[in-house]
Amino acid sequence: MASREEKTENLKKSLLDANNYNRPMICEECGGIMVFKGVGEYKCEDCGQVEYDDYGKVRNYIEKHSGATSAQVSEATGVTQKAIREMLKEERLEIAPTSNAFLICEICGKPIRSGRYCGRCEAAYHKEIEEKARAARNINMSGFGTEKSTGEEGSKRFTRER
Repeated sequence: MASREEKTENLKKSLLDANNYNRPMICEECGGIMVFKGVGEYKCEDCGQVEYDDYGKVRNYIEKHSGATSAQVSEATGVTQKAIREMLKEERLEIAPTSNAFLICEICGKPIRSGRYCGRCEAAYHKEIEEKARAARNINMSGFGTEKSTGEEGSKRFTRER
């Protein structure tokens, strides 16, 4: 059975590649492993200490201070504005409808509240991806009944000698 140190190292390695928003992995109180409970909240499996990652901090602040700007949220929580923008682009957060701030669609430039694309561009983008995948699937399926063989193509190349 793996020791606590091995588990901790494996956990760190698995989370290094992802955008982890400063997830607490080890309890600052007892050194236990923090378990994800949802919505940016983590709880120590040993002592029950509760900690939050960057998303949890931002979300909790916004719930208490609706309409706060990203600069205000960043100053109060210690989370960088860049991380907050990424959360908006990942659609984990949304800009309040009463706010004057907005994001811009990366394709057409239309103002949006969260994500990377407006509704119209997102639909067109996904349709294009599906069409490319369908075309690639049809090419990969050649020789499996999707095309008619002509000439010697598709005939046996070798015969067994008896």
